[in-house]
Formats: sequence, C-alpha cells, structure tokens
Amino acid sequence: MPNSIEKFKKYAPELLDKIYKKESTTSDFDTNDKLVKAGANTNEIIIPILDMDGLADYDRNAGYTAGNIDLKSETKKFNYERGRKLQTDMIDDEETGGVILANVSAEFLRTKVIPEVDAVRYSTYAAIPDISKNEETLETGEAVYKAISAMWDKMTDDEVPETDRHLRITSTLLGMVRDMDNYKSKAILDKFASIKTVPQSRFQTVIELNDGTSGGEEKGGFKKGEDSCDINFMIIHKPALLQYTKHNKMKVFTPDQDQDGDRYKWNYRLYGLNEYYKNKAAGIGLSHKKKVI
Repeated sequence: MPNSIEKFKKYAPELLDKIYKKESTTSDFDTNDKLVKAGANTNEIIIPILDMDGLADYDRNAGYTAGNIDLKSETKKFNYERGRKLQTDMIDDEETGGVILANVSAEFLRTKVIPEVDAVRYSTYAAIPDISKNEETLETGEAVYKAISAMWDKMTDDEVPETDRHLRITSTLLGMVRDMDNYKSKAILDKFASIKTVPQSRFQTVIELNDGTSGGEEKGGFKKGEDSCDINFMIIHKPALLQYTKHNKMKVFTPDQDQDGDRYKWNYRLYGLNEYYKNKAAGIGLSHKKKVI
C-alpha cells in the first residue's frame, strides 16, 4: 500500500484538476492568474481596472483635446473558505481491497466539493445588484427560447460584448429548446461560447452552508435557502466575473504518519474568491422561477 499512496501523492494535483474542469459547471469562469496579484494581506488580491476619457471635439487649429488613461487597482478579500478531514482505518481499506484509498479523493471532489462550489457561485452571482433578472415560469420550448432570446437582447442593448457569453441552464429546459429542432432554437444556442446543464440542487438563488459540527449539520455540505428560488438559466459574460481560487489542496497521510491510530487521512482545503466587476454587472443575466410559499 505505501507504493499506492506515494503514486497518489504524485498524481493527485493533476487528477483533482482534471475532475474539477470536467465536472464543475463554473470552471469556465476562472480568472486568469496573470490578471491578479497578491495584496498587502494574505486574505486579499489586487485587481486592475482600466478606464479612460471619451471622445472630445477636434480643433483644426489646436488639434486633439488631451485625455487621460486611468488604471486603478481594486482590492478584493477572499470570501469562500471550506475544508474537511476524512479518515479510515487501514484494516477497513485492506478488507475492501483498497477500494477506499483508490476512490475517496475523486469521489469526494466529484460528489461533495464540486456541487457545493457551483451552488455557492451561482447563488452569489444571482444576488449581485443591477444584473438583468426575470421571474418567470417556462413550460414550453418556445417559452424557453423567447426567454433566452429576450435576455440575450437585453444584454446586447446594455452593450455587453456578444463574444464569451456562456449559457447555464437546467437539463429539462435545454431539452425543451433542443426538441424544437428548428432554425430559431439552433441559432440562439449557437451564439454561446459554451452551454452546460446544471442540476437544480446547485441552481438556487440562495443556499445555506452547513458548518459540519452543529446539530443536524454534521455531514457538512449545503442546502437550499429558505428564501431561494429555482434558477431556470443564467447567461454569463465571463469578463464580468472575478472568480479566483488561491488554495485548492488535498493532503494525504499514511497509517505510519498517524500518531494516534492506524488510519489513512485526507485533509482538504479550498480558499478563494467569487466576485464580480462592479462596472460589468450587466454581463450577468438571471431567469428564475417564483418562490414557492
């Protein structure tokens, strides 16, 4: 078993990264590392924001009117930090043929981490002030098509670039649009840089995180918030978001390293930022159902 654990330690970072990119419906929105730099404190990063003066009158004698380019830096504090320690006795692992050691990391990321990360991000972005937001019940493919088209047009009117827009939608609604199978449905879907379906459990306007220790919250994870509405779809212009992960690491310990027993241990920690650029809120569109009372 030592060979197995060492092999895992060697390939774990690559494995976890591949699973994240494949399974997460929000990984497309990650911010390029080159655009951020460390702040004065370890719990913050600095983001560059570029602005400049607009056009002015041209004078045929004096020539051009001088203008300024303004590069500001905005400090953002990390707003998402979670972790968990998992462990199993070495005998339990041996008696299951090494199934636990071979699968726990990937399954933990796939079934526990990624659903929560997606849910946190969507609910965070849904709560942003000044985004385009519609409350609607969509029962036919035509209704879904019209809702997506209307949101697309609203964002275009708000001068959001049409490139790099991404559609996140429930599987049911996407299926209804695709079942139309006509030029209108194909034309609207072909406009998006990516389309991914999101399970409804992750697609909520409000979620609550379980702390992992309080009564009824021992298993951790998240749940639908009391004031939450089911999200139908979101259209997201990637440059509108500031989504950055500073620390995403799983540490693995062997039974020989366990001073209090004979257990394999997994320590996982995730620390990052789920935010937006205040001058780009128009780049986020939200369609959600009415709140069920």
